[in-house]
Amino acid sequence: MIYYKTYIRGENCEWVTFVHGAGGSSSIWYKQLRAFKEKFNILLIDLRGHGKSKNVKRKWFTDYTFADVSKDIIDVLNHLNISSTHFVGISLGTIIVQSIAEKEPSKIRSMVMGGAVIRLNFRSQVLISLGNLVKHIVPYMWLYRLFAWVIMPSQRHRESRSLFVREAKKLCQKEFKRWFKLTKGVNGFLSNLLAKETEIPTLYIMGEEDYMFLPSVQSHVKKQKNSKLSMIAKSGHVVNVDQPDEFNRLSIGFIQRQHSRVFAR
Repeated sequence: MIYYKTYIRGENCEWVTFVHGAGGSSSIWYKQLRAFKEKFNILLIDLRGHGKSKNVKRKWFTDYTFADVSKDIIDVLNHLNISSTHFVGISLGTIIVQSIAEKEPSKIRSMVMGGAVIRLNFRSQVLISLGNLVKHIVPYMWLYRLFAWVIMPSQRHRESRSLFVREAKKLCQKEFKRWFKLTKGVNGFLSNLLAKETEIPTLYIMGEEDYMFLPSVQSHVKKQKNSKLSMIAKSGHVVNVDQPDEFNRLSIGFIQRQHSRVFAR
């Protein structure tokens, strides 16, 4: 089983599960923990090959799929007897949350999608294609630094860049290749995943400077009756790090409103 950590406030408190992106770990949520622990039970996850899951003695498949990675999280929920939870995802972690929503919708009470990835634009597709061509000959950290600079180019994104590069250094080249292969054909996968509107309440929280992923989210939300979009000024792709106070305010408020609606019924 992948590594996880819980913070339990009380039996009657709702669960919130955090899912990080590729190259990160559960440590990227350090600016959320204090605020969320005051109100919810918390489940932190290190995805396979990341953080402390890197040392888990388990025979992983040579190639990963989003279904495999999603099942890892579902296994943890079942192990902990968590029947349903709110999910907070960031970047590629939002794809994993959406994959869980498709396969096990009863497990999810609501979704908060930070820096959501629902489509790769032309520039990101070119970068992915280039990366797939040279990933066997170029050190993976060169590629990761390049992607970090392209996705988070501003000076005020510096902390986010540094955090993700620092976390990515903990991956090995083999692990990076496995995760990088997931990006191949991701647009087709996402189109199928998002073709049917979910009934799960969803809040997208995007940085106004997340120019690679914001336009597709704006377009998508217009067609969804159960989805809302909140944009944060002076923030790029990694909104929970760039503007943590506003991210916490928006996401906690959203989750609490879902609880109030259920209770009102």
